[in-house]
Amino acid sequence: MAYYAALKHLHLTTIVVTLTLFVLRGIWMMADSPRLQARWARVVPHVNDTLLLASGLGLAIMLGQYPFVDGWLTAKFLALITYIILGTLALKRGKTRGQRITAWIAALLVFGYMVAVARAHAPWPF
Repeated sequence: MAYYAALKHLHLTTIVVTLTLFVLRGIWMMADSPRLQARWARVVPHVNDTLLLASGLGLAIMLGQYPFVDGWLTAKFLALITYIILGTLALKRGKTRGQRITAWIAALLVFGYMVAVARAHAPWPF
């Protein structure tokens, strides 16, 4: 049980770090700040997100719940894919500033949905 608690703590911590970094990078994107191109700002989020994904997979295995088997985890997985696509549009691939800001806001809404799904363990948490 100690492993589960440690893994859950790691997962929750990396969620907070992910959100913080995404909000910060979104603010920099809107301000057209050169900080967005800093090496650490391009590397650290990916390292953190790798830990986030690994801890999430570990928790799923420990709980015996898997995407495409358990509805809430399927919803969270599909929302994660959507979040990644929107985040890429927001911070890299959006052609206009307006598209990037719209994608950033949409990604934050999807992030909120993922948190709600995780807390409720239900694909329709609202």
